[in-house]
Amino acid sequence: MHVHMVGNEASGNGCWVRVSTGKIPLYAIMLRALGLPAASIYKENFDEIYRTRLLECIRDSKVDAVCLLAQEAVYHDDGTIRKEAGNAFVPNDYVLKLARDHEEFLPAVSIHPARPDAMDELERCLEGGAVMMKCLPNCQNINCNDARFRSFWNRMAQAGLPLLAHTGGEHTLQVVKPEYADPEFLRLPLECGVKVVAAHCGTMSGIIDPDYFPKLTEMFSEHENLYADTSALNVPLRSYGLRRCLENEDIAARLVHGSDYPVPCSGLWAWMRGLIDSDQMMECGRLTNPIERDYQVKVAMGFPPEKFTRINDLLRKVD
Repeated sequence: MHVHMVGNEASGNGCWVRVSTGKIPLYAIMLRALGLPAASIYKENFDEIYRTRLLECIRDSKVDAVCLLAQEAVYHDDGTIRKEAGNAFVPNDYVLKLARDHEEFLPAVSIHPARPDAMDELERCLEGGAVMMKCLPNCQNINCNDARFRSFWNRMAQAGLPLLAHTGGEHTLQVVKPEYADPEFLRLPLECGVKVVAAHCGTMSGIIDPDYFPKLTEMFSEHENLYADTSALNVPLRSYGLRRCLENEDIAARLVHGSDYPVPCSGLWAWMRGLIDSDQMMECGRLTNPIERDYQVKVAMGFPPEKFTRINDLLRKVD
């Protein structure tokens, strides 16, 4: 339930990617982990190359379908766009179209609630079949607790559209408001009745990032509509949250499965933390499909079957 679409401007689908100098090595690593040349991101048909590889990974895995995420632009508090900010953009129309064309994709749209047309865009996406809404508050400058957004969250709750919101550190994309990575900033949508999934369990992505995992688990007891996903937990630093997810039954009951594709994953970190043995690590390491590898590492760690299907009960039902 956490897979990214990526596209470039040359492809003509409305997407764009800005590969800032400091992120060139990271983006190259991600592409190579998918079996794609680093230079492919600049090709005119990159969207098609990326989509084809993603479909291959889904079809060659035990995952039937993925929530494919759109990527909203960055906005000022007054609702004007910050054209100079952000590393990527994927329009809602493109994700909705891909979902109509491929049964493996479920459309997760992305809307900044400060946009002047936010309510209209929400209605349009609901009509188009959106099953989830994704935002990165710390990267897109979204204070989800802003009272101005109450009607937006109320409409999402009424429509049964869940919110997937980034929590914890972030180093793949440009961060504009690091404090918004705190799950405390998800209280208003929760109070409005929105089913909220805290991406990455509030874990640290870098060594100086705050650890929001304890705060998130406290909030579980306050909000029965709060969940968390395990996306990108099979990476070096975030993997510290894996044991806590596995050993606490109350936390385990709120977890849903996500990979954060195309972020690379490995069984090495689970092995180093004593959660799988060397044979399991080597077996998972032989898998070239990153979606299947992430799934198999989590199965080897002992995550229960219901963790991988729980999202089906949270997504908006579309006829």
